[in-house]
Amino acid sequence: MTPPKSDRSHIDLSFLSGPRSRWKELMTQFKIAQQFFYGFRKLHFVGPCVTFFGSARYNEGHPYYEITRSLARRVGRVGFTVMTGGGPGLMEAANRGAKDVGATSVGCNIVLPHEQAPNPYLDVDLTFDHFFVRKVLLLKYSICFVVMPGGVGTMDELFETATLIQTGKVKDFPVILYGRDFWEPMRKQLEMMVDKGTISPGEMDFIHVVDSVEEATEVLQEQLVGLWQQRKGKGADLPGWWFLDQPIKGKTFHQRKEVKP
Repeated sequence: MTPPKSDRSHIDLSFLSGPRSRWKELMTQFKIAQQFFYGFRKLHFVGPCVTFFGSARYNEGHPYYEITRSLARRVGRVGFTVMTGGGPGLMEAANRGAKDVGATSVGCNIVLPHEQAPNPYLDVDLTFDHFFVRKVLLLKYSICFVVMPGGVGTMDELFETATLIQTGKVKDFPVILYGRDFWEPMRKQLEMMVDKGTISPGEMDFIHVVDSVEEATEVLQEQLVGLWQQRKGKGADLPGWWFLDQPIKGKTFHQRKEVKP
């Protein structure tokens, strides 16, 4: 199936403006279903993904760009696919890190009034008209989320992911926030919400704040091995390379020896 065409010259501003004619509503539903269908087929075989969220405004030369690229290299070396929103900035850095080590690099882009072109480091490139379609695809094929500093879009992706995990719509996949200084105000806000009773103690334990590539690597190793052991215990028929069988030490997936149970 060919990908649905995204018309950047006209964005449907009437979609969320209230009821429209039944014909327009029907055609919109068809277009949304078409994009979901294409996305499901395109990403079905990309393998287990670690999804990176982060600002489109931190470009090459910024410390966060280099950190994101380095962390994505480590994720890619052990066989994980790196997935992002497909745009510039820290999304580009993550996709570039995956390409550095020969890992699969995926981008789920979005149509905006001012064109957001896909970055040049993508093996699989999809573009969607609606944010909600894009976010479903970013979450559906991921087993871990790395959230770098970013703006409103990054916060939206973070809190939608957190809501799905908190409410049990997604299993307890780890969410890694990079940069303690950047995330400290949010951490304090979450603590205040616990004190006020709007969040129960322990409900946000899947969020891990780190401040170095090495610390992030340790959290990834610990969390992903735990997920693999849980699924293995349930008899899930999953490839052995889906989760880390040993610490990340710079070896590629093809160089690793399988650990026998």
